[in-house]
Amino acid sequence: MTIDLDSLASRVERPDDDARARVLAHLLALAGGGGAGAYGRLEDLATRFAAFQGGTDTAPIKTPRLVMFAADHGVAAHGVSVRTSAWTAREVRATLGGTTPAAAFAEGVGVAVRVVDIAVDAEPDAFAEHVSRTRIRRSSGPVNSADALAPGEAERAFQAGMDVADAEIDSGADVLLLGSLGAGATTPAAVLIGALTGMDAAAVIGRGSGIDDATWIRKCAAIRDALRRARPVLGDPMRLLGVSGGADFAAMTGFLLQCSIRRTPVILDDVATAASALVAQRISYRSPDWWIAGHVTPEPGHAKALDRLALEPVLDYRIRGGEGIGALLALPVLRAAVDLVARVPQGTNLTK
Repeated sequence: MTIDLDSLASRVERPDDDARARVLAHLLALAGGGGAGAYGRLEDLATRFAAFQGGTDTAPIKTPRLVMFAADHGVAAHGVSVRTSAWTAREVRATLGGTTPAAAFAEGVGVAVRVVDIAVDAEPDAFAEHVSRTRIRRSSGPVNSADALAPGEAERAFQAGMDVADAEIDSGADVLLLGSLGAGATTPAAVLIGALTGMDAAAVIGRGSGIDDATWIRKCAAIRDALRRARPVLGDPMRLLGVSGGADFAAMTGFLLQCSIRRTPVILDDVATAASALVAQRISYRSPDWWIAGHVTPEPGHAKALDRLALEPVLDYRIRGGEGIGALLALPVLRAAVDLVARVPQGTNLTK
């Protein structure tokens, strides 16, 4: 399978600047002439969302959806995480059963959840067919010593991510939340961010799943070795995903790019989604215009990636994990910002 990345990049358009200006004027009127910034970050979120929608009216958020790409990573076997591959399969089942924090939060804010098994280390029939139909392989290779994916697998995963985006948008999603789920994912995330931003191993990583000092040292060494393998392929985003990412990172990159093409906003979650966003930015510099950073984790590379993407996180609650939790917590804030425009009539002066 060959994917023409240049052709995809050319299809990403800018959000609607006229709609952004219209909403800014609306918010200035609501503030009673108090000037820009009366509503703080809500103003930025409201104007950005209006630009996403375009047109002359802004509609409330009605059908948000969370998509989580689940995968294991061979580097986890090298003692870089407190989690084993068995954790990923258990977490997939628990999420599908509604018993994880992410599932509980999603129910609380009215978000449907889709879990995509893209490379979980489990038997082919471990989950329902609709969960695993796009599985590319069973786990990824250890990025510190081998390619994450075999030739052609990055393209297949990338296309799978694009297909998932199309399916969700075609079913009516007006906002998509992107999450990752998998043991060892912060290591390839750190490799991708380090390679794309010029950070070295010690600077790009934090404590991930809650590792101790000895594990941190092993993780740092693994990332150092993986960065040596990543740098020669920096000029080829698809090759970079195959060498240093994994099926989940390739799928999330395709997902993000296709959402930008389809003019559908995405709320990013953890450091893994930010790493994928950096790769998508390499493909299309306009694509970050369609994304919102839900939160920032304590991982140093996460803050660096968001800075490179020019995205300011909605929340900073020091949440280490992924699984869509930060994106879910940010959604009510985005909804409140949109409702300032969508539900408060034009001409209303809230200062009187």
